Amino acid sequence: MTASRRFWLRALALVVVVIPVAWLMGAGAVAVAGSRDDHPRSDAIIVLGAAQYVGHPSPVLQARLDHGADLWRDGVAPLLILTGGVGTGDTTSEAEVGRRYLRGRGIPDTAILVERTGRTTGQSLRAASAILAERKLTSAVLVSDPFHALRLRIIAHRLGMNVAISPTRTSPIERNARAQWRYVFNEAWKVPVAAFLPNQ
Repeated sequence: MTASRRFWLRALALVVVVIPVAWLMGAGAVAVAGSRDDHPRSDAIIVLGAAQYVGHPSPVLQARLDHGADLWRDGVAPLLILTGGVGTGDTTSEAEVGRRYLRGRGIPDTAILVERTGRTTGQSLRAASAILAERKLTSAVLVSDPFHALRLRIIAHRLGMNVAISPTRTSPIERNARAQWRYVFNEAWKVPVAAFLPNQ
């Protein structure tokens, strides 16, 4: 067998065997991370943004906001930091929509900060980290969907943040097994990217 043929056989084995196995292992790690809930007393609760529709939170964003509000009411942290910038075609940021939603549910404005610039998970966490640093706050609980937990932890670690992860269990994604696994498998591709590109 020629050296060229051996090279192409090894490359084929990598594509057919190694990459799918690594992807499945990554999906398993995403699922395990999302099954855990950790919310110690912290300085702030950071709620990751999601879509908003003409000034109203999408069901996914609403589930995240409701969970963040529950943690705040339970005394986990005195401050809520809402993230999410202005999406394509929108005029209002996800964070501002979140603030209006929470104020309508009895959360005082003094307990809410907004981060309006982030368009990706990494950008939002970087901006939220800057808010913590400006206020000399050192710990936070991150709130998002379960499938998001592992990537959040990786990006937060790269940014030097001291965080715990508390996923919402009321998201429509979590209630639909097919959608849940679709997000988990999709996230398995994103996690390795996050390990090297924390702005993603």
